[in-house]
Amino acid sequence: MNPLKSRRIACQWVGAFVLGSALIFSVAANAAEATADAFIKTVSSDILDKIKADKSILSGDITKISVLVDQRVMPNVNFPRMTASAIGPAWRQATPEQQKRLQEEFKTLLVRTYAGALSQVSDQTVVVKPLRAAPDDKEVVVKTEVRGKGDPIQLDYRVEKADDAPAGWRVYNLNVMGIWLVDNYRSQFTQAINAKGIDGLIADLAERNKTNAKSGK
Repeated sequence: MNPLKSRRIACQWVGAFVLGSALIFSVAANAAEATADAFIKTVSSDILDKIKADKSILSGDITKISVLVDQRVMPNVNFPRMTASAIGPAWRQATPEQQKRLQEEFKTLLVRTYAGALSQVSDQTVVVKPLRAAPDDKEVVVKTEVRGKGDPIQLDYRVEKADDAPAGWRVYNLNVMGIWLVDNYRSQFTQAINAKGIDGLIADLAERNKTNAKSGK
């Protein structure tokens, strides 16, 4: 493959990854319960509008982003499920304190990813594809495309019915161009756990987050 084309595809993947992380991370606070595809459409439109309208978010203000995540993100993402799935079978062997630390460090890692995503947003729009699901399905995949400059980017969400969520749904996984976010992390985390144990993974994540904070990422 042409090296320039390979580089372009790689950059698209990275941009899509961080943009996808951003798109799952907000929803109107008082949104009424909706279908899964309507939920994702609201999520996408809301966050893109906020990003484009706020220069401090566009510049990557980590303090403002952290507040946004804590207040607007976590009610709409099944973060414990995401963390447990990313850790894999070792999650069940982890102590409550280890599980708490893993969630804290994983959250910090995703917040930093979110911060990076915001600097990538410019003129993108999101098109939600027709939903293929029965009305009573509790878990569905919502398929979308991110459109802007360059080729459209596949961005799919796994969402679950959640009566206590603001819009009646929560996101628990994300697919960017055929790669599921949680599955990708699981392969990384499994290697670390096999080599160093759960405490070793926690230490690795803490060090990674510390390095990212120092570098401003």
